[in-house]
Amino acid sequence: MATEATFTTSSDQFPLGTVFAQLPNVTVTLERLIPAQDVVIPYFWVRGTEVEDIENAFTEHPGVKDIRLVDSIEDEYLLRVEWALDYDDVLTVLAETEVPLIEATGTNRQWTFEIRGDDRSGIAAFQRRCRELDIPITLTELHALTPVKTATETLLTDTQQEALVLAYERGYFESPPRGHVGSLR
Repeated sequence: MATEATFTTSSDQFPLGTVFAQLPNVTVTLERLIPAQDVVIPYFWVRGTEVEDIENAFTEHPGVKDIRLVDSIEDEYLLRVEWALDYDDVLTVLAETEVPLIEATGTNRQWTFEIRGDDRSGIAAFQRRCRELDIPITLTELHALTPVKTATETLLTDTQQEALVLAYERGYFESPPRGHVGSLR
């Protein structure tokens, strides 16, 4: 069964973590893309600083080969990074174990990653490889993939949901309402 996991690592354990020494109020969000051969998460968003400070702050880590500004929207900046593939970090382990990244966000304290495996063995292989490479991660959540619920389904009780479906099926929301307005029987 497909499994999702959330784990954390300290900011200094991730290539983009060096930015927080110079820009402690920055938040970084990796942009999800369909993986390509030898390309690991090439885009990320940065907010909480000025554009002039970003590229210099990110170039100091040995895991980053090249970085450049691609676009900006209001106070958020989209950057493209070329990673050093020989640098062992969380992203290289994700690529190596073929575990897809759902989301990743970093702050000056830690990075939080959400990943998905086809089954628990994929998540276990990822954890095992991180241990082998002395990459400290902390698993904070592990669960089987569950069906996506609409906002309405998560806000309504079962009885409320049933009443709405019944009202819809009997034409209550049509204009003019079909059937007896005062009764759903």
